[in-house]
Amino acid sequence: MTTGLLLVLLIALPFVGAVVAAGLPRHARTAAALLSWAVAFVSVVCLALLWPKFQDGEILRLDIPWIPSLGLTLVLRLDGLSWLFSALVLGIGALVVLYARYYMSPKDPVPRFFSFLLAFMGAMQGLVMSGNLIQLVVFWELTSLFSFLLIGYWNQNPLAREGARMALTVTATGGLALLVGMVLLGQIVGSYDLQTVLNSREVILNDPRHTLALGFILVGAMTKSAQFPFHFWLPRAMAAPTPVSAYLHSATLVKAGIFVLIRFWPIFAETPMWMAVVGGAGLLTLLIGAWTAIFQHDLKGLLAYSTISHLGLIVLLLGLGTELGAIAAIFHVVNHATFKASLFMAAGIIDHEAGSRDMRKLSGLIRFMPVTAVLAIVAAAAMAGVPLLNGFLSKEMFLAEAVAGAGRHPWATALPILATLASAFSVLYSLRFIHATFFGPPPTALDRIPHEPPGWMRRPVEILVLLCLVVGIFPALTVGPFLRSAAVSVVGFDLPYYSLKIWHGFNLPLLLSVIALMVGIGLYVLLGKRINVNTSGGPLRARWLNGGYLFEKTMTGVFRTAEAGQKIFGAKGVQQQLRTIILVSVVAAGVAGLASGGFSVAAPALTAPAMSDVAFALLWAVGGACAIAAAWQAKYHRLAAVVLMGGAGLASCLSFLWLSAPDLAITQLLVEIVTTVLLLLGLRWLPKRLESIRATDRQERRARLRRRVDLIIAAVVGLGLATASWAVMTRPALLDGVSRFYVEQAYDSAGGRNLVNVILVDFRAFDTFGEITVLGIVGLTVFVLLRRFRPYEDSLPQPKQKRVQAAADRRRDDRPEGETLKETMLVPQIVMRWMFPFVILLAVHLFLRGHDLPGGGFAAGIALSVAFVLQYMASGARWVEDRLEIRPAIWIGSGLLIATVAGAGAWVFGRPFLTSAFQYADLPLLGRVPIASAVVFDLGVVILVVGATVMMLVALAHQSLRKARQTAAVEKAEDPA
Repeated sequence: MTTGLLLVLLIALPFVGAVVAAGLPRHARTAAALLSWAVAFVSVVCLALLWPKFQDGEILRLDIPWIPSLGLTLVLRLDGLSWLFSALVLGIGALVVLYARYYMSPKDPVPRFFSFLLAFMGAMQGLVMSGNLIQLVVFWELTSLFSFLLIGYWNQNPLAREGARMALTVTATGGLALLVGMVLLGQIVGSYDLQTVLNSREVILNDPRHTLALGFILVGAMTKSAQFPFHFWLPRAMAAPTPVSAYLHSATLVKAGIFVLIRFWPIFAETPMWMAVVGGAGLLTLLIGAWTAIFQHDLKGLLAYSTISHLGLIVLLLGLGTELGAIAAIFHVVNHATFKASLFMAAGIIDHEAGSRDMRKLSGLIRFMPVTAVLAIVAAAAMAGVPLLNGFLSKEMFLAEAVAGAGRHPWATALPILATLASAFSVLYSLRFIHATFFGPPPTALDRIPHEPPGWMRRPVEILVLLCLVVGIFPALTVGPFLRSAAVSVVGFDLPYYSLKIWHGFNLPLLLSVIALMVGIGLYVLLGKRINVNTSGGPLRARWLNGGYLFEKTMTGVFRTAEAGQKIFGAKGVQQQLRTIILVSVVAAGVAGLASGGFSVAAPALTAPAMSDVAFALLWAVGGACAIAAAWQAKYHRLAAVVLMGGAGLASCLSFLWLSAPDLAITQLLVEIVTTVLLLLGLRWLPKRLESIRATDRQERRARLRRRVDLIIAAVVGLGLATASWAVMTRPALLDGVSRFYVEQAYDSAGGRNLVNVILVDFRAFDTFGEITVLGIVGLTVFVLLRRFRPYEDSLPQPKQKRVQAAADRRRDDRPEGETLKETMLVPQIVMRWMFPFVILLAVHLFLRGHDLPGGGFAAGIALSVAFVLQYMASGARWVEDRLEIRPAIWIGSGLLIATVAGAGAWVFGRPFLTSAFQYADLPLLGRVPIASAVVFDLGVVILVVGATVMMLVALAHQSLRKARQTAAVEKAEDPA
C-alpha cells in the first residue's frame, strides 16, 4: 500500500464509516459497533504501517490540488507529533467503541451515536494531520460541531442540551479567534502552508503583527482545552454518555488545543507574551481545577475538574518555554489520556451496574465488583503520581522543570511551591475517589445490588490500566521511541538530555513528590469526613471565578441586546424589512464610494439630438409614466397597477431591443408575462380596500407618510443606479476590455456566438448555478408559505367578514341568467389548449438556438412555463397536475441534479467544476454542427425554471380550492336541502 493511500485512509475511513453507520436501522447496535470498531482497527493498522517511514524525524506529506487557480491545496502531513496524537485518537477510539457497545442502552438510537463518534474521530484526524493553516481551522470547527452532537446525544435531557450548547458556543467562538490568528500568520509569512510557517520563525517574530496573531491563536487553544477563564464548559459537558466523556476529555477534544500549542511552540515559546499568558493560564487552571475537584460528589464531576487541572499542568509545562518542558508536556499528554480514559470508563461501569455516581451513596463496592475496583484504584494511583505508574514519571518531570525554570519565568519564585501544592491536591482527590467509592461499609442507598459488568465491557479498562503499569515500569522500552519522534518534530534533532528511568536518585523533585504524597494523604485523613458531607461544591464560590455564571450573564446580555435591536430595527411586514435592507445598501454604497475617493462621472458630449434619440426618450417617458401611475394606482386599483407595471416592463423590453440586445429583450418579455399573470392570480388574496373597512384618519396619515418615504427611497436608489450605470458606460477602456474578452473567447473557448448565453452557462456558470438554486428555493418557499397562508377576510371578526363578503358580492360581474362559469370559459379553454403545442415548440426552438442566437435555457424555461400558465388559466391546477402529470418538486430536484451532474462531469476529465467543452459532430441531414456540453447544464436550467413556476401555480390553486371547499361547506350548512 502506498504512503499516499495510507494517509488518505486515515482521514477518509472514519467519515465513510460515519455515513454507513447513519444508514443502519435504529436498533442495529451490534452491527454499528462492529462497523465502528473495524474502522478504528483498520485505521490503527494503517497508522502502524506508516511508523517505520518517519521514526527518525522524517515528515510524510501528500498534496491534493483543490482549487489550483487560487492556490488552495489539501495537505496531509504526518510527523512524529501528529503520529502520536493519531495513535491516541484511533487507539483509545477503538477501545471506546468496544466499551460503548455494552454501555449504551438498546433503547437508544445507537447507530446514530456511532455515526457521530466516527465523524468526530475523522475530524480529529484531519486536525492533527493538516498541513495547511486554513484546513486546520476547518477541521477544528468540525470537532466543535461533532462534539456538540455527541454531548447533546441524549437530547431529551435538558442538562445535555445545555452542556452541548455551552461547549459549542465557547469552542466555536474560540475557533473564530483561531481563524483570525491563522489568517494573520499566513499574511505575515505569505503562505498558509504549515511547514513554510514553521520554517519562518524569524520572519514572524520580526513582524509587529505577530503579537496579535499569537493572542488570537491562544484564545482558540485556551477555549478548546478548557483553560482559565474558559474552563467552565467542560464540567457541564459531563451530561454526555460516559463513552463520550472518556473519549472527548481524555484523548481528543480537550487535547486539540494542546496540540495547537505544541505545534506552534517552536515559533512563540520564548516570547514574553507566551510565557506570561500560557504559563499564567496553565498555573491558574492547574490550581483551580485541582481545588474544585476535591469537593465534587459526582464521580464524573471529580474526573472533569481533575481533567481541567491536568490540562493546566500540560499548558504550564509548555508555558515555561523550555525544551524539557515541551517534552514533559508531550509525555504527560500520553499518560493523562491512558489513566483518565480508564477512570471515566470505570466511573461509567459503576454508574451502569450500581445505578449511581454519587460518592455519598457509594461505599464498599470492592466487595461487589473487586476486579473493577482494582482497575480503578490503579488508574487513580497513576493520576495521583504514585511510583511504578506512568503518572509518576511525567509528574517527576513536571516538578523538575518547575524547579529548573525558576530563574526565567514570571512565576519563578512561587512555581515549585505551587506545583507541589497542586500535586498534593491531586493526591487528595484521587484518594477520595478510591476510599469513598470502594471502601467502607456496604452501600445502603442504592436502588440495585452492584455487580461486575460483562467481560468485554471491562476489557478496554484492563488494556489502559495495563499500559499505565507497563509504561510506568518500562518507560524507555514502551513509550521512549514514540516520545523521541514527537519531541524531534517539535524541538528538533538536537534534543536536550532527558531520562525515562524510574529512579534518578535522591534529588529535589523526588523530595517534592514525596511531600506532595504525604500532604495529600494527611489532608484527606484530617478533612475527609468533612469533604464527603459538604454540599456546597467547594469554598471557591466567588462569582468572578465562576465561569459558568459569567457565561450565562454574557449570553443573557447578548440576547437582550438582540431583542433591543429587533425592537428598533425589526419589522413585521415584508415592505418594512425591504425598506431597511435598501436603506442599508444605499448608505453602504455611499460610504464605500466616498472612502474610495469620491464619485466621478464623465460629462456627456453635447450634440444635437437625432430623431432616434427623441423616439427613445419618448419611449422612456411612457415607461416612466407607467411606473409612476402604477405606484399611484396601487392605492386605489391594484389591477390597474399591475397592468401599468407591465407597461413599464414592456418599455424595458423595447429598450433592450433598441440597444441591440434581443436576447435580453426576449427573456424580459417572457418574464413580464409570467410575473404579471402570477401577480394577477395572487391579487385576490390581498386585503380588499373597501368602504366597509376604511382606515382611520391616523392610519391614513401614516400610510401617506410611508408612501412619501418610499418615494424618496425609490428616487435615491434609481438615481444612484442610473449614475453608476452612466459611470460604467462612460469608461470605454473598462467596457472595451470586458467586451473584447468575451467576443474573442466566446467561440474559441465555449463554441457559441451568443455572448449572453455563453456567459451564463460557461464563463459565469457557477453564478447561474447559484441563481437557479435560489429560484428553486423560492418556489418551494412560496408553496410552503401559501400552505400556511390565512386570507385577510378569515382573520377578521365574524361581523366584519360578512360585510366584506357582501361588498365583494356586489362587485362581482353580473352574468346572464343560467350561464355558468364553465360556459363563459369554453372559448378561451379551446384557444389556450390549441396554443399549448405551439408554445412548447417555441420553447424548444429557443432552447436549441440559444448557444448561437437569441434564446437559451432560461428563456426556454420561461416560455415553457407560459404554456403551463395558459393551461392553468383554462382548466385549473388539477388538470396541469393530473392530465399533464407535472410534479413540480420532482422537476425542481431533477433540474438541479442535471445541472450538478453536468458541472461535476468536468472532474472526470481533470477540469474544474462546471467547465464546459465542445466539438463538431457530423449529424445526418444537419451536416457538421458544434455540440457543447453546456447544453446539458442549460437543460437543467429549463427543467428547474418550469418546476419553480408550476410550484407557485399549484400553491395558488390550492388556496383557491381550499376557499371553494370552505364556501361549499358554509352553503351546505345553511341550506341542507
